[in-house]
Amino acid sequence: MTSSSDPTSTPDPGPRSPAQRRNSLVDAHCAACEGGVEVMPPETARQYLETVAKWELDESSRSISRQFNRGTFVNVIELINRIAAVAEREQHHPDLHVTGYRHLKVVLTTHAIGGLSKNDFIVAAKIDQLLD
Repeated sequence: MTSSSDPTSTPDPGPRSPAQRRNSLVDAHCAACEGGVEVMPPETARQYLETVAKWELDESSRSISRQFNRGTFVNVIELINRIAAVAEREQHHPDLHVTGYRHLKVVLTTHAIGGLSKNDFIVAAKIDQLLD
């Protein structure tokens, strides 16, 4: 495995459970990424996806997304505010789409490189933790 600060590093596939690997992502922090970093290969993205199983990899393997039904508009906005706090702490910001007043789709990609990095999975794990 490459350095934990490398935004393209491969997850440690050791004997740890997916929950333990997810906790490693929750405990990690996003590395600054202003370009010059390779997009995460699809196979690596699929390995990370096992750790954040409620997220979906898009067809191009350049983003992951998760959809939420929060019941009311106010609940959606509350979730957005909680996600915003995580994104600000990590300085890694998802695209947030509200539809039908109670549905939220969160899309993560590393905009600076036009694809996925470890940062996307770190933020996904932290968002999942908000809902546990």
